[in-house]
Amino acid sequence: MRCLALLIWLILPFAALAQDQAPKLDVAASSVTLEAEDLLISLRLTRGIPYRLTLVAEPKRLIVDMKGAGADADDLAAIRGAELFEGLRNGPISDGWHRLVFQLRAPYAVESATMKSGDSARLDIRLVPVAAEEFVGASNAVSAMWNLPEPTTPVVDPARPRPVRVAIDPGHGGIDAGAVEAGLREADLMLDFAHELTEKLIRAGFEVVLTRRRDEFVGLEARMTEARASKADLLISLHADALPDGQAAGAAIFTWNTEADDRASRQLAARHDRADLVAGLDLAGTDDHIAATLMDMARADTQPRSEALAQHMSSSLAQAGLALRSRPVKGAAFSVLKSPDIPSVLVELGFLTDAGDRENLTNDAWRARMAGAISQAVVTWSEDDTARATLRRH
Repeated sequence: MRCLALLIWLILPFAALAQDQAPKLDVAASSVTLEAEDLLISLRLTRGIPYRLTLVAEPKRLIVDMKGAGADADDLAAIRGAELFEGLRNGPISDGWHRLVFQLRAPYAVESATMKSGDSARLDIRLVPVAAEEFVGASNAVSAMWNLPEPTTPVVDPARPRPVRVAIDPGHGGIDAGAVEAGLREADLMLDFAHELTEKLIRAGFEVVLTRRRDEFVGLEARMTEARASKADLLISLHADALPDGQAAGAAIFTWNTEADDRASRQLAARHDRADLVAGLDLAGTDDHIAATLMDMARADTQPRSEALAQHMSSSLAQAGLALRSRPVKGAAFSVLKSPDIPSVLVELGFLTDAGDRENLTNDAWRARMAGAISQAVVTWSEDDTARATLRRH
């Protein structure tokens, strides 16, 4: 599925404020910008609020509903970059909700949406272009919003001022197709799945960044730089590799280990290895011994957290009835896992050389179940990681 699902119901944590302090949309500070072919909508608010997004067809529109934050119709047209849309309009709907309508000039999909809180709040939405036949929108706005649940107001954990931020790394891309089998490219499958997983994680209350947003080559250095610059709390790299002679089938989760003795793990690591690794620390001017010592010190904290995430993921996939390898959690020297400053796992969703795995990877229901299981693993890991961090502080 190239685009996110039709409806994204998003309620992210936000600071608890007095009931009489009504949220407001700051039109003057809001903007729409064009980044390559993507549209970036940034709506500035006085505080974080519940919101929901919907794509609607005929004509193509993005609908943004926000609890309690509206703007005068004349003011909305003053948003910087408003001319990038066919038209903008807004108005109250019901129960304190306000609706903003962005009429699209071309078909788009919602790639990501995050509510960022602080002294002021900001709702950032990224729209990516899609082919006309890939646009998925409701026939009308009424049916899209039918029977939505009432929003709740989560309580923010003061120990974590923002939602956990997950970097999703769709393997390969562009000239690097990854594994190719029966007309399927690993790079394409992983990008599609990354979008599906992004939706699940956003629904669960996480912020998501993608290291690769389209079919393009992204070196390991750029992938790690993107995750680090985005201040990601963890990284999940997605792959569906090939091994000769049907050596492997089912999902597996890998963490960093230079001494892995599993033959398949060594073969996979050799396939992934590239020379453009960013180690995660500025090691310029240091000798190898010092560099190794610094990395080991950093990994003393992140490695156990990576291994805990792998265990949570293995358990979640098993509970969802998804096929796993006989030893689902393994170590391997995958370069993308080498950065010591971000807990990281690499998930082999399956193997393109296995007929059963190929069928699963192209099955919508299976992919939805896999994305849900990975998302649930991140939920349980995050809760456990926060609890352990609290204990360490004491």
